[in-house]
Amino acid sequence: MAERFKSSGLIGELSAEFAGTMILILFGVGVVAQVVAGGGLTTPPGGLGNHDSIAWAWGLGVTMGVYVAARLSGAHLNPAVTLALAAFKGFPWAKVAPYMVAQTIGAFVAALIVRWNYTEALGTFDPGHTIKTQGVFSTLPANGNPNLPVHEWGAFRDQIIGTAILLLMILAITDLLNTPPGANLAPFIIGLVVVGIGMAWGTDAGYAINPARDFGPRLASFLTGYDGAWRDQYGNFYFWVPIIGPLIGGLVGAGVYKTFVGRFLPTGEPEPPGSIAAPED
Repeated sequence: MAERFKSSGLIGELSAEFAGTMILILFGVGVVAQVVAGGGLTTPPGGLGNHDSIAWAWGLGVTMGVYVAARLSGAHLNPAVTLALAAFKGFPWAKVAPYMVAQTIGAFVAALIVRWNYTEALGTFDPGHTIKTQGVFSTLPANGNPNLPVHEWGAFRDQIIGTAILLLMILAITDLLNTPPGANLAPFIIGLVVVGIGMAWGTDAGYAINPARDFGPRLASFLTGYDGAWRDQYGNFYFWVPIIGPLIGGLVGAGVYKTFVGRFLPTGEPEPPGSIAAPED
């Protein structure tokens, strides 16, 4: 029985999605905790990084997470990616929900590890665990900045656009009929895409572009003392924005690629269903 369970293809794929997403969030949420909580305690404040270090660490987290999971699962690491690949690249619909659950659990566990490791910094910088450090774990409109009047619908628009860019680029980079990167560099290039999105599209909503990345850590923060985790700085329920927006945006981006590029490429051998970065032999 144990051998049969161990050899199950789906179990292995879900295990890889869990591990890959966990690595992604350990880098991503970890760097925000360092910059916000740790950096807030340096003299002068801000001595442990800035927006650029956050963008780079998130991109590196994506790269490392893809390298961890690509062989077994295709390294989706993002429910928006899984949904788009099911809609446009033949990924089995029966695996969509299990993949999403594994990704979310991976993000949740990683956020708990970050929360535990940064207990002292978070407790000293923000003893009440308020909106001041809520953004370490989950996104907020305008990154919680009340001077920029972005609310739910502005952030929703932003998440659709940002995730559309992500999926358009993922399909372009991994399309074997196009000009994919050689030498197994696709994970690195996809990481650079995330860096670019963070640097160009991070103002209005913190570029979650991944429902698991936001919901898993948001739940972890709520269970560990952040009572306002489901709301934004205005007191409005916000948690749905980085879930629904990316799911729609992923479909839009994948559809744009298939409509304007993919259908015009010369035919060739079919790609593996749902593959993100097929490793080379």
